[in-house]
Amino acid sequence: MTDDLAQQAERLRREINYHNYRYNVLSDPVITDAEYDRLYRQLQALEEAHPELITPDSPTQRAGSDLSEDFPKVQHAAPILSLSNAFSEDDLRAWEERNLKLLPPNTELDYTLEPKFDGLTIVVTYENGVLVQAATRGNGIIGDDVTPNVRTIRSIPLRIPVEADGKSAPERLVVRGEILFFKQDFEALNQQQEAAGLPRYVNARNTASGTLKQKDSRITASRPLSAFFYDVVDSRGIVLETQWDILQYLRDMGFPVADDVGYYPTLTHIIQQIPVWESRRNSLEYEIDGLVIKVNDVAISDELGVVGKDPRGAIAYKFPAEEVTTKLLGVTVNIGRTGKVTPTAQLEPVFVGGVTVVNASLHNYEQIERLDIRLGDTVIVKRSGDVIPYVVGPVTGSRTGDEQPILPPETCPFSGDVIVQPEGAVDYFCPNPHCPERVFRAVEFFVSRGAMDIEGMGPQTVKTLIDEGLIQDEGDIFYLTAEQLLELEGFAEKKVENLLASIEAAKQRSLPQILASLGIDGVGSTVAALLTDTFDDMQQLITLSNTIKQAEAEFNAAASVLVDAAKSVADHDAELDRALLRVRNPLTELAPRYVGVEDFQARMNRALSPLLELSPLRDSISIQLAQALKKLIDAATPLLTIEGLGPILVQNIVDWFADEYHQTVLEKMRKAGVNMKAEKQKVAGDSLDGMTFVLTGTLPTMTRDEAAELIKAHGGKVTSSVSKKTSYVLVGESPGSKFTKAQQLGIPIISEDDLKEMVQS
Repeated sequence: MTDDLAQQAERLRREINYHNYRYNVLSDPVITDAEYDRLYRQLQALEEAHPELITPDSPTQRAGSDLSEDFPKVQHAAPILSLSNAFSEDDLRAWEERNLKLLPPNTELDYTLEPKFDGLTIVVTYENGVLVQAATRGNGIIGDDVTPNVRTIRSIPLRIPVEADGKSAPERLVVRGEILFFKQDFEALNQQQEAAGLPRYVNARNTASGTLKQKDSRITASRPLSAFFYDVVDSRGIVLETQWDILQYLRDMGFPVADDVGYYPTLTHIIQQIPVWESRRNSLEYEIDGLVIKVNDVAISDELGVVGKDPRGAIAYKFPAEEVTTKLLGVTVNIGRTGKVTPTAQLEPVFVGGVTVVNASLHNYEQIERLDIRLGDTVIVKRSGDVIPYVVGPVTGSRTGDEQPILPPETCPFSGDVIVQPEGAVDYFCPNPHCPERVFRAVEFFVSRGAMDIEGMGPQTVKTLIDEGLIQDEGDIFYLTAEQLLELEGFAEKKVENLLASIEAAKQRSLPQILASLGIDGVGSTVAALLTDTFDDMQQLITLSNTIKQAEAEFNAAASVLVDAAKSVADHDAELDRALLRVRNPLTELAPRYVGVEDFQARMNRALSPLLELSPLRDSISIQLAQALKKLIDAATPLLTIEGLGPILVQNIVDWFADEYHQTVLEKMRKAGVNMKAEKQKVAGDSLDGMTFVLTGTLPTMTRDEAAELIKAHGGKVTSSVSKKTSYVLVGESPGSKFTKAQQLGIPIISEDDLKEMVQS
């Protein structure tokens, strides 16, 4: 043994023990789980190669601890062990081979596969069916008594069995589970934080830990914790021979058990499931960081025993790290096609989610301020699947005091225009539609695959055409000539011929496709199809939008006296601010309320009463506002009554089509021969008449656009969002949040085959 190895082992022990303390006691880690695992594996490998380096205080010799001085202590009925980790198929095969060597010859092992929840362990005891005690894992032998707090978690039964006609409760039952936040509940909690002017929580697991260990159980009750259960620690009155029996028994008793658990006859079957889990990991309702594989036979598992602190009969397969920490070196300002300013983090290169990341999204400057992210911070970076990497938040415990605040730019780095922030908006914008970066981004999107599909016009070609002054907007594309293009470097005759042919073909794209290519915020293929179901051509949208903007201006003129009166009020209360919001945004905040309502003036007066009370002429102003609002409602009704179009989306559509610059671009396109009219929908039947569908996920044999066309051809409607009015949600592989919302609302879920049967019937 060399002094260098001893020093290395001592350094790793100190570092790991420190991170254990930050994670388990303070609930304020300064590294990610993956980085902790890497340190732990280094120490473990060092000690395996040199057993003489092992010390009694080594983290490899004991389970971690989350004990707190604030709670009474509970001794567990049996050790609450952790699991050893596997990171590859080879690790899993080696684990099985080690186990088989300890068992009689010809032993065959079968397994269960369970999600590895990213939460915290809870051990709950029931006596004669009644919950009498709940404790944290603690150090594996002794835990913190958190019984009052656990009683507030609604998914944990206070009495078992939950169903009166179910199996009778055993005399004693001690179960092990995991406390966590569902993703949607954690986001809702953060929205409550924002509404209260408080910072967002960064890490769901740490927040769950802090919530469970509140001294006041009312605080725990106010936060939407959930739980899953997966093991029986101790019992009297029952005998369960397999892990699969345990899972089924827990479910029968009324405990929440993950729907995704599975039984598999061999380890090979388990390994085949790993890519499936990795692909669907991000669509689950809860966070997981891996899978748990258990020997199914309880007697065999017990016979295998424990090595160190890990049972041999189970192992955790860890997914590649999705979160890492790295240094925030700088911030790049990006300008999008709408002029929106987006800050991008420049990072010290770091490997996460299978790739090396040097840039990550910071979302917007409000998010930066809310999370208190600073230049020079150590930050947590996340990359989930194919999602663009983004900064989760800073590791404040790593700050040195040299970090600097991040402020929005004062001028556009591309055009030099003063950056603006519209009233009530979160984002900042470059206001110049001729900003070269805005033009580049708009044209790049317009010609891309899935938009106008103009082959041969990639980002570099677009940049060249803008730099050479050949195009200044999307409309200019359709006026390019062979003579112009052949003068450019790298444009050979065949390339030019193909490009012009692709541009000519793009003129005949369908109106929904053209609408979806214009870059209107929120208008994708589904919304574009909804618009063309109502409007026959582009000019109708322009004319309607101009009419709505005129009515909106008349309302604003009538309301200006109230807005001016509010400026003289020193202290605004919430009611006055809400009334101001409504009167400043009549198309989104007032008109949708009163569509189809004949006499709405009294209701409008109540909504605006804090403002109206500021003026001695409230009665006459009320009449003027009602008349102006009626005109706005009448103008906007064709858009506001399209199912699937919310008020904000309607405002986006109106603002875009009423803009003179956009009208000029559309006129160029029309004169160049670009299609501006909708094709009449081909009707194949009426079997779906009166039904409304929402589509999510990847379908087996058709695209979602094809499925939408099939639905509409048989009388159905397709909308972009799930509501109580939705008839069915068509779900494919890897569905998104629409699938979750449909489940919450009880909307029927159908497959592609179900849809085809409905069409045929």
